[in-house]
Amino acid sequence: MLKNFNEVVDKAKKLGKVTISVAVAQDEDVLLAIKAAEDAGLARAILVGDAEKIKPLAAKVGLAADTEIIHETDDDQAALIAVKKVSSGEAQIYMKGLINSSNFLRAALNAEYGLRSGRTLSHFAAFEIPGEKKIIFKTDGGMNIAPDLAAKKGILLNAIEALQNMGIATPKVAVLTANEQVNPKMPATVDAKALVDMAAAGEFPSSVIEGPIAMDVASSAEAAKHKGINSKVAGDVDIFLVPTIEAGNIFGKLMIHYAKAKNAGIILGATNPIVMVSRSDSPEAKLNSIALACVALSRVKG
Repeated sequence: MLKNFNEVVDKAKKLGKVTISVAVAQDEDVLLAIKAAEDAGLARAILVGDAEKIKPLAAKVGLAADTEIIHETDDDQAALIAVKKVSSGEAQIYMKGLINSSNFLRAALNAEYGLRSGRTLSHFAAFEIPGEKKIIFKTDGGMNIAPDLAAKKGILLNAIEALQNMGIATPKVAVLTANEQVNPKMPATVDAKALVDMAAAGEFPSSVIEGPIAMDVASSAEAAKHKGINSKVAGDVDIFLVPTIEAGNIFGKLMIHYAKAKNAGIILGATNPIVMVSRSDSPEAKLNSIALACVALSRVKG
């Protein structure tokens, strides 16, 4: 169990310093996060982008004077240079700067220099919610629009492995739907039951997977008891698997804006972790995402 992001940062520190390659790095909030990661002993950076814009921002936030800066004013070319640094082994994490997400990901998937692994790419988010006993995780609210069963299996495999890298040996999984009944008119419930059957057949690493399950039951043991549902995950879920990108997006925004959660997010399934943060994310959220990526990197290292 991880109680807060301080524990995630501490785990990341123990893994040793990594190098982050930032695509289109002329973004002050991103550089503030890099500075915080540098100060925490997590990482150093290679900054790719418009050097005339990066240099004054890097000086303003106090980055080390010897931080490597590669000048490239074309965003697509900057992203490709940044991803090459990762695929060549010069860096271990690919991070988004001031560039459109689709352009950033296009470089990550470049046939010659990209970070393809053959696995499903999926977004993996973490939330530290005031008053809750532990960080909760959610997938996928940022990559897969309407994943079919095969994609959901890939998404869930990514998430379970990431949690195990963090020390959660047997993650508790809620496959979210609108209710707990399997209904052919609600494809998400059919997929949820299929994922549970796959787990029973040993197709997932050590975990407890339940579904179909509604949010009230997943988040409350009392709700499960009231509904007469015998659940091993209710009120103690580690990872919520959402049915669509809309559900995941709404889930995440509610956590941040109404539950006042601290957050982090990375992309899993590539050869290396990818930090793709929103422009609206705070420098703290970006640092949390870097720490999350460092912990996820342990699979790549090992």
